[in-house]
Amino acid sequence: MKLILAAIKPSKEEEKQFSTSANGFLRTLNAVLVDARAILGGSGAKGTWLSGNHDVDIFVLFDYKKYADKSGELSNLLEKYLKKAFPTVKIERLHGSRDYFQLSFKGLMFEVVPILKISKAEQARNITDISPLHSAWVNKHAAKVKDDIRSLKQFCKANNLYGAESYIGGFSGYVLEIVTAYYGSFEKVLKAAQKWKEKDVIDPSKFYPTPEMALFHINTSKLQSPLVVVDPVDKNRNAAAAWSHEKFLLFKGLAKKYLQKPAEEFFVKEKITIGSLKEKYKGKGTLALVTVTPTPGKEDAVGAKLLKVFEFMKEKLLGFGLVQGGWVWNRGEDALFYFVVKKKELPELEVRVGPPLKMKEYVEDFKKKNKNTFEEKGRIMAKVKVENPKLLDFVNALLKDEYFTERVGKIKKVEVF
Repeated sequence: MKLILAAIKPSKEEEKQFSTSANGFLRTLNAVLVDARAILGGSGAKGTWLSGNHDVDIFVLFDYKKYADKSGELSNLLEKYLKKAFPTVKIERLHGSRDYFQLSFKGLMFEVVPILKISKAEQARNITDISPLHSAWVNKHAAKVKDDIRSLKQFCKANNLYGAESYIGGFSGYVLEIVTAYYGSFEKVLKAAQKWKEKDVIDPSKFYPTPEMALFHINTSKLQSPLVVVDPVDKNRNAAAAWSHEKFLLFKGLAKKYLQKPAEEFFVKEKITIGSLKEKYKGKGTLALVTVTPTPGKEDAVGAKLLKVFEFMKEKLLGFGLVQGGWVWNRGEDALFYFVVKKKELPELEVRVGPPLKMKEYVEDFKKKNKNTFEEKGRIMAKVKVENPKLLDFVNALLKDEYFTERVGKIKKVEVF
């Protein structure tokens, strides 16, 4: 574990660079703000960030009395301040529950979010308003387990369990901070996970006397996740609402394997490349690869489109004897879809099953639509020509489907090995 921590914990030099850039950004922005103040947020404010992370969250807190009823104006107001503070820097506006901004400054990428300055969750006009309260809770309750939090974050990152975006369905950093503080260490979280059952409730602030009370009071739409983690600063929120059942089972399984035989490999993310895929699946079937440039947009929306495209292709390739499928994408890069199938080519003709012979009206209709018909086992059948029986041709045809073209920006490369 010490070796892992040494690799993922920021060095003194990295922390110094982070602080210098972040403080410089805050000084520059705060110099132009009126009735607002910019502060460090996210894992940077909590001291739980991982080495190599070059994203910095900044929250701009607007005076509550002045802007509580003007919540919808905060993004436009912040945009003017940012342009004034950083006149030569490219500022990108991103859409969210309240629009926010991205810009690069001194080697780091800053994400700047406008929020109202509140002292309790009930005052929030937007979910992001609560964020500084999250930081305060973590710094108070998780001060002694921040290295354990880093270990748990890396464990989840390496195994595609990290991220509350809809296309990932994993843990947010905040949930990992909560559960580590709640159980007391990285390994204690993994041990506890072995006993987690559907709709178990974790309530760190003990807002509810019983788990049933929590499930009764929290909005049903936010209780679809297998585990319910009551936000310790907001009793009405399930912080783990984005967690999918698939990732729940995956986490439990990996946790069990790690506890049985701890190893560094659990913390190392497999780098998936065309070369590594060819090597991994050599002799296990035919490998089809599709490289695409996603449509521009907010990360979660882009990722959701890519996930739908993957599921669409996966279903269509079942006829080729699908063995394995997956996809990889990092923000700002091309996406790679990969599929391993048993068959490189289908027969030129396939048998289409029709209705039972006793259903004469339907049988006649079937014969009109299909020329090469025959009877077998009390049903009408037809031999139908298979369109694109070769895998490469089939995949290329899929990529022209409207379902695919509406969700992907550009097809870069299609390969079959």
